[in-house]
Amino acid sequence: MIRVLLADDQSLVRAGFRALLDAQPDIEVVAEAADGEEAVRSIRELRPDVVLMDIRMPLLDGLAATRRITGDPGLRDVKVVMLTTFELDEYVFEAIRSGASGFLVKDTEPAELLRAVRAVVDGDALLSPGVTRRLIAEFAARSKEPAAAGEMARLTEREREVMALVGIGLSNEEIARRLVVSPLTAKTHVSRTMVKLGARDRAQLVVLAYESGLVRPGWLG
Repeated sequence: MIRVLLADDQSLVRAGFRALLDAQPDIEVVAEAADGEEAVRSIRELRPDVVLMDIRMPLLDGLAATRRITGDPGLRDVKVVMLTTFELDEYVFEAIRSGASGFLVKDTEPAELLRAVRAVVDGDALLSPGVTRRLIAEFAARSKEPAAAGEMARLTEREREVMALVGIGLSNEEIARRLVVSPLTAKTHVSRTMVKLGARDRAQLVVLAYESGLVRPGWLG
């Protein structure tokens, strides 16, 4: 059973999401929160699998709440999905840097919402290729000098290669075709890379790929 917490200051939004999610045999809404402070308290108490977190909320906004969650080692397995009104919301980029596993627009199709909840539990990032590349372009535009290599030295050459391909927005299937390996092998390399770097998920690998200098803006096509 996938346990979900809804955090949004609009009761109608929460009610709509709850009705959809609770109707699924494998998903259960364990709590609702109307502000960021309440959300963080409930998350620490209930340890849900997925949090659907509105970006704009009173007392503590979604970004600050996400940083508290992702910064708490005890909540490492909690996946945060940001909710936004607009796909190109100015805060989406910062949400990914803060540790969110991805984002959804509030008027997303019901089937897409359900797919998204299940996907993050499986360790996938909610970043479609088009959205991923826009986020990468935004990151490239804002990036400063590359961060020190640090733990990058722990990666094998193949893991570095796979991480670079994740960084430019390729899916496991696309990576598999590029490297002429099976999708399962590609997924295994991605998983091992995340473990070695302490990345919460695929979205964090995109950020780390740029911050380490492994991927540079000139790679964007």
